[in-house]
Amino acid sequence: MSLAMRAGLGLARQAMLLAGIAIAVFLLIRIVPGDVVDSMALEGSLDEEAIAQLRADLGLDAGTLTQFGIWAGRVLQGDFGNSLRFDMPVADLILAAVPTTIGLATLALAFGMALGIGLATAAVLWPRSVLPALVEALNLWSIALPTFCLGLGSILLFSVGLGWLPVIEQWLSPVAILGLDIAGQVAKPLHEDLKEAATAAHIRTARAKGLSPARIVLRHLLPNALTTVVALGGLILAGMIGGALTMEVLFGLPGLGTLAFQAVSGRDYPVIQAVVLVFAAGVVLVNWLADLAQRALDPRLRR
Repeated sequence: MSLAMRAGLGLARQAMLLAGIAIAVFLLIRIVPGDVVDSMALEGSLDEEAIAQLRADLGLDAGTLTQFGIWAGRVLQGDFGNSLRFDMPVADLILAAVPTTIGLATLALAFGMALGIGLATAAVLWPRSVLPALVEALNLWSIALPTFCLGLGSILLFSVGLGWLPVIEQWLSPVAILGLDIAGQVAKPLHEDLKEAATAAHIRTARAKGLSPARIVLRHLLPNALTTVVALGGLILAGMIGGALTMEVLFGLPGLGTLAFQAVSGRDYPVIQAVVLVFAAGVVLVNWLADLAQRALDPRLRR
């Protein structure tokens, strides 16, 4: 089967997965008691008649299947509807929040991948130094310490205690926390992969020819480990969504995470559904592209 055909089948499977996620999210958020009208009634002085009229105006009095059919038809046409709380297009809210989320994810991924790859490479070059121990420590850091707890600790230490950084809308702490988490996930498997590749016959031949350790690692080992980096990058970027959401909420960054948190608090169904769908589409796209890149780089996967 050709690479193009495999790509088409993979994309079809990812589209079916995305449709399943959309259905699940639509149904699950309606299991939670209360809706946006109930939330607004608690904030104001709406009587029973006004509540019923508002629910009818928003289409919340229709059956679940009817609501899903209307919403799905609009989404297929590129229309996410209007926010129930703010009475403005959901697409406008998302477009305003997306740059912050993409910026945070890009900076954190770039910092984390550079640190993880650099530390793993240096640990192979100098195996008897403290660097292999740093790889283990960084990996343990990423496993044992949740980013949410680190975010709270950063606020208490650097913002409240020392006063070095503002609490709201500062980027240094969230980028550093997410980047260190990513580096810990990258450094350990890449280090192990590089150590295993260093025992190959062609590497022994390169050493016998008198090539320097740095040239062996950079010219022979690291390019062969590129598939590992691509696979890890796809998984990490997909899994970084949860960390980005919490960092945006903690540090008041106006991204998709803060938008989703506000929508959940206000039971704003169209916004919740649209944000989850955008995140799911991003994860699906990243995994699909990572799979294509792995197959293109490693001929063994094509077979």
